Amino acid sequence: MVGDEIAQWLEQAGPAMAAAVSAYGGAVLTRAQGAAVDATAGLGQRILQAVWRRRDDAGRAELQRVVDDAVDEQDDTFTTAVLRRLLRQALQDDAELREELAVLLPAPAAVTITASGERSIAAQNIGTAITGDGHTPPRP
Repeated sequence: MVGDEIAQWLEQAGPAMAAAVSAYGGAVLTRAQGAAVDATAGLGQRILQAVWRRRDDAGRAELQRVVDDAVDEQDDTFTTAVLRRLLRQALQDDAELREELAVLLPAPAAVTITASGERSIAAQNIGTAITGDGHTPPRP
């Protein structure tokens, strides 16, 4: 179950951490949170600072390096991926951090998908779904 929880937290935390890094750059780890911070960047900052507080000097240096690399890259996709990887490692190694982040990132609400009618499909996050008679799928 811990692996599933971590995956859910990473899905929620990735964009927030990227927004915080975009908003504050390398200062995101040590900057006091201001009132003007939008909700997404504020959440990302709280997550990153929680990881920062729980690290030793070497861990903090690594986190600072990752954040600085993400700032220099200026690519949200890259930033999100790098920060998610770092958070995954931190969460796997630290049960107390998982408890702390559980408060910040509650499990997402259940999703209900209903399909009705002849030949209906119901799915979530499957990519492209092509239905109908006479369709020939593309060949690889």
